[in-house]
Amino acid sequence: TEAVQALVTKKFGEVGVEVLSEGDIDGATIDEKLYIDRHYYAIASKATIMKPAELNVPAPKFAEKFEEEWATVLEEGRVLNALDACAKLELDADQLDSAWGEAKKAGRIVKFGGGFYCARVEVEGKDPLYTLNAFFMSMRSKFTKPDCKIHYFVVQFDAAKLAWADFRGKVLGPTDPSSAPPNSLRGQIMSGWESLGLSAPPNTGDNGVHASASPFEGLAEKMNWLSIDPNEDDFGKALLGSMTPEMLKEFTVDPQVLLPGGDGKKGSLFDQLEDLDFADALSKCSAIAAAQ
Repeated sequence: TEAVQALVTKKFGEVGVEVLSEGDIDGATIDEKLYIDRHYYAIASKATIMKPAELNVPAPKFAEKFEEEWATVLEEGRVLNALDACAKLELDADQLDSAWGEAKKAGRIVKFGGGFYCARVEVEGKDPLYTLNAFFMSMRSKFTKPDCKIHYFVVQFDAAKLAWADFRGKVLGPTDPSSAPPNSLRGQIMSGWESLGLSAPPNTGDNGVHASASPFEGLAEKMNWLSIDPNEDDFGKALLGSMTPEMLKEFTVDPQVLLPGGDGKKGSLFDQLEDLDFADALSKCSAIAAAQ
């Protein structure tokens, strides 16, 4: 709401966060451009962006769970990503989410890996269908309905005066708004949600505001939502001194990367950079790039 936007602007002014630009992106654009899908790429790539045939599926796990071969159901067109499953089954996002929930309760679901699930959904009057990460569709619809929009702020602040960890933890507050400090943005939205014109109190999933978890994540989100060229961004320009544009683009979807140290360990790129300030994030990013 405009009242929440005003609250954010006021808070930023109080703590020395400069707003460089702001604007709205409507649901139709988010849907068409797949902005939210790329934002949650690790989950959404299986649900909306890629087709089942393009995914690295552990076929033995599928066969063990469902007692038929992955190659067979793929060839027969009986497995679809969540977006295509909605169309095939003539369901909206919430209805597919409900069918997914029923499959989960009935034990017709298998975990292929982190953030990667397959379920056999059964809808009355339709042939059973296998689908992937269908729980994402309900999350997605919160952003893509015609009457929805997000309001974004592009900001900068001095790391010597405000650490990135404090920007997230104290200025915005923790993910769960019920445990947020009263003077943080999430704390204020929690206590004043009715006067701010919100239709329901915030919760962990819908907590009023989102902030990038690191300078790198900020760059990735600006490249996705605002289509900026990394050469136009201070952190992006600095990064391109230690990695190719192709590697930078690959890094923006939070891949599992080889960690520095030479012992072959892998981890989430975003997790390695969380809450680091500009200089530390740049140094760690460069070390990770060199380890690949």
